[in-house]
Amino acid sequence: MITPILLCGGSGTRLWPLSRKSYPKQFVPLTGEETLFQASAQRLSGEGFAAPLVLTNSDFRFIVTEQLAGAGIDPGAILIEPEGRNTAPAVLAAALWLEQSDPDGLMLVAPSDHVVPDAAAFRAAAAAGEAAARAGQLVTFGIKPDRAETGYGYLELDGDPGGFEPKPIGLKRFVEKPDQKAAEKMLASGRFLWNAGIFLFSVKAILAAFRQHAPELLAPVQGAVAQGQPDLGFLRLDPEAWAGAADISIDYAVMEKADNLAVVPFAGGWSDLGGWDAVWREGARDENGVAATGHATAIDCEDSLLRSEDGQLELVGIGLRNVIAVAMPDAVLVADASRAQDVKQAVAALKAKAAKQATEFPKDHRPWGWFESLAVGDRFQVKRIHVHPGAALSLQSHHHRSEHWIVVEGTAKVTVDDEVKLVTENQSVYIPLGAVHRMENPGKVPMVLVEVQTGSYLGEDDIIRYEDVYARGQGAKG
Repeated sequence: MITPILLCGGSGTRLWPLSRKSYPKQFVPLTGEETLFQASAQRLSGEGFAAPLVLTNSDFRFIVTEQLAGAGIDPGAILIEPEGRNTAPAVLAAALWLEQSDPDGLMLVAPSDHVVPDAAAFRAAAAAGEAAARAGQLVTFGIKPDRAETGYGYLELDGDPGGFEPKPIGLKRFVEKPDQKAAEKMLASGRFLWNAGIFLFSVKAILAAFRQHAPELLAPVQGAVAQGQPDLGFLRLDPEAWAGAADISIDYAVMEKADNLAVVPFAGGWSDLGGWDAVWREGARDENGVAATGHATAIDCEDSLLRSEDGQLELVGIGLRNVIAVAMPDAVLVADASRAQDVKQAVAALKAKAAKQATEFPKDHRPWGWFESLAVGDRFQVKRIHVHPGAALSLQSHHHRSEHWIVVEGTAKVTVDDEVKLVTENQSVYIPLGAVHRMENPGKVPMVLVEVQTGSYLGEDDIIRYEDVYARGQGAKG
């Protein structure tokens, strides 16, 4: 069995404002009905694959389980990284975890935010690399390039790729992201592939490679795994030990130093969706090269992407050429398509001015569902709260605010101090300041309510938590 290792972190800057630190692109349905994370998990499932092992951070742990359940996939272990340390510590942690149960097994490491339209073709490529991986080689996957791309690293082949059939061939070297002239030369040579950042190797082989090429990572990552704490089906890696691991990619730490490398060419479609220009290329376009999705309308436009994610906001473009326009409820991006890789500069500029739009969404996801702010004043806030069937918020109280709840869909089970009652559609309940309270959804359909908060301080950290099925600490949001 091959165990998929899904890397599920990310800062969410390159596809801002749709992707942000609090909810990066892998959790968003960018190119279809399912999210990139769900598509990645399904692509690496089925015959020959074990349950996926996921590495993510604490904020995303319940999003991961919810989206896997939505895709009909039961996860294996979910390891929680205390902080992002790049791919080398993450891969090493996964290998050390698997060594405990399957020391002779294979692991297929893949980012969870890539697009591969032909899942069957990719599974065939993975199968083509299996024998080499079992023989102790570190197998990477290279994408047949179709343009002189400067946004990707490259793999220089040690032999002629022929017809780019999926079979292991020698890998001469890794090449950093090139300039335009170098990219054109590599494309013309036919001996270079895009580096997809996807790897297949045995647990034994990758651990041996770390011992040889990056021994300094072993002690901190071993400590983080050994001292990790189980938490509601997750394993929280030990933060103190984890902090001692270098922030380094697996390419730099191991792959560029190893001599037992092979690459499997993949000629199917692939994209890391590394910018809005990539989303435009992967999306459906009309005869004028316009990709208009959501609540967007294009009039006399060419080679442009228009996207509105807000049902109350109609985005209209007139006479646009090579333009990216993305509208969210709280932020709008308008850019020349040739500057798609500069979107991260916008995020940096917003962070510098302390704009919450740089990293946070109006819709805030929680283990029990989500909420969004509808209106905010000096001493009041109005929210829409969506609670999943069977889910419950923590038993809690607030120092600085009181709340009014009006149920607009479904039925809420409400606790206020010693009183417990059902509140149905069009009914309301008042939560006095300081009252110990909880809302639950006892039904089989989502429950939605409007919450009106009033008080001197309305921050999410104004909370005393008494009971919580999600084992969050005092002061944790939601």
